[in-house]
Amino acid sequence: MRSPLRPLPAAVARWAIAARLLRWLDALVAWLVVWTGAVVVLPHASAESHAILAALAVTLGALALPLRARWRPASGVVGLVVSARLAPGAEAWYVRPGGAERVLVTARHRTRVVIARLDGSGAEGLSVRRTRVLLVPADAV
Repeated sequence: MRSPLRPLPAAVARWAIAARLLRWLDALVAWLVVWTGAVVVLPHASAESHAILAALAVTLGALALPLRARWRPASGVVGLVVSARLAPGAEAWYVRPGGAERVLVTARHRTRVVIARLDGSGAEGLSVRRTRVLLVPADAV
């Protein structure tokens, strides 16, 4: 990706930081769920062993890409709420861990959105789930 000519707007930069924090919150929720499950399944084990077991399970789960891509209790909800008013023809910021780029929403189907880059580098649209990406409306920035 080439360097942008203009810096990102401050609101988009804040959303990029928030996206990273939301992914950490997803990991914390996963740890709490696994820890609660360990307490229920192994009630006589120590609290330290529950915590270690939960940390190990979450770490192994993070290595499994399909599981990691689908487990987004916090960032998925925020992604749905932020992109709720996007309609075909709207411009948005596609926020990723490496940065953000401006895109055009070409279609919307429930939780799926088709986006196209504004720079014309892609001939086709990219279909993404609103629960897995962060699409910030450009007019909100």
